[in-house]
Order: sequence, then structure tokens, then C-alpha cells
Amino acid sequence: MMMTPEALKLVAARFKVLSDPMRLNILRVLEEGEMSVSGITETVESTQPNISKHLKSLQDAGFVNRRQEGNTVYYSIADESVYELCDLVCSSIHERLKSQASVFAGGKKV
Repeated sequence: MMMTPEALKLVAARFKVLSDPMRLNILRVLEEGEMSVSGITETVESTQPNISKHLKSLQDAGFVNRRQEGNTVYYSIADESVYELCDLVCSSIHERLKSQASVFAGGKKV
């Protein structure tokens, strides 16, 4: 698939958002369903300002939805395909680590 330089920049920006471990952790937490900012903050053991900053990045990239009810703000996953991408990357890492472990084990299957 040919992509224009502008399209490549958009793809790179989206991957950049996913390059932060805390953001990946937030997405993992939201896989269970919608959650308030305070709930996310407690679950990932961080501060509210830090979590809000990361949620803003995830929202701007289209990964999460934001909903306000009174004084409480809730977030949910907007793009479920992010989990397919994470699964693909995790599987690739797992296979690579198995291959490397095999090398260190003298070629024996691990």
C-alpha cells in the first residue's frame, strides 16, 4: 500500500501515542469497560494530573471516548482495533523471545 508523506506522519503520530507504557496500561485497564478518571488513577497507581494528561493524548488520537456525568469524567475505548494491534505486537515479542531463549539453551527447544 502506497502512502503519502502526510499519511505516514498520521500513522507515526498514532504509534507515538502508543509508545508510552502508562498509556498502554490505561488502555489495558479500559479493556474491562468504562471507568472514571479517579478509578483509572487508583487502578494504575498514579496521580490524577498525570492520568488526565495521558487520557487527553489517547482521546486526541481517537483511542478513547470521554463522557462527563456531573463532576465525574468517564473514559471508554473508542477504537477496539488497538487491542488487535497490541496482541499482534505481544505475539511477535513472545516468538522472538522464544527464539532467543532457544539460542541460549544451545539450540534445544524451550
